[in-house]
Amino acid sequence: MVSPRIAIFPGSFDPLTNGHVDLIRRSTHLFDRVVVAVLVNPEKRSLFSVDERLTQIREVCQLLPESAQIEVDAFEGLLMHYALKREACAVVRGLRSGVDFEYERPMATMNAHLAPTVETVCLLADARYAHVSSRLIKEVASLGGSIDGLVPTSICERLLARVRAETATRS
Repeated sequence: MVSPRIAIFPGSFDPLTNGHVDLIRRSTHLFDRVVVAVLVNPEKRSLFSVDERLTQIREVCQLLPESAQIEVDAFEGLLMHYALKREACAVVRGLRSGVDFEYERPMATMNAHLAPTVETVCLLADARYAHVSSRLIKEVASLGGSIDGLVPTSICERLLARVRAETATRS
């Protein structure tokens, strides 16, 4: 019996964007199982809690035709420790530009040092989402700009409500 090829797609996903969803879907064509792994980082101030992000990602992924191949989980600590624990053969990373490549290359090299059996697989962002990042989405939303088509509809509604609530709190 051949072991399933498991890939980890790690990130903060605060919020999940349509670029993330595209990479998740494309990863399912390369691997038997894709674990969307939310990094728990208590040092980082997130807009959504880890539990909220897990719920949002699960809701979006359940609507995908590839949903049976997708699992959503959270992890703390080193990604490679988590990947080995999950018996993953790969970590999937998205590249939007050369800047992302410059960031990801030393990470991939260190990860290979920590876990030589786990490959880093980089997928180029779809041109429709190459300009999209969670940080930029939050910034545009907080300043009243349109994020339509850049995040899943259910997340867009929650994000706008959260941004309005935070704005009201600061006023």
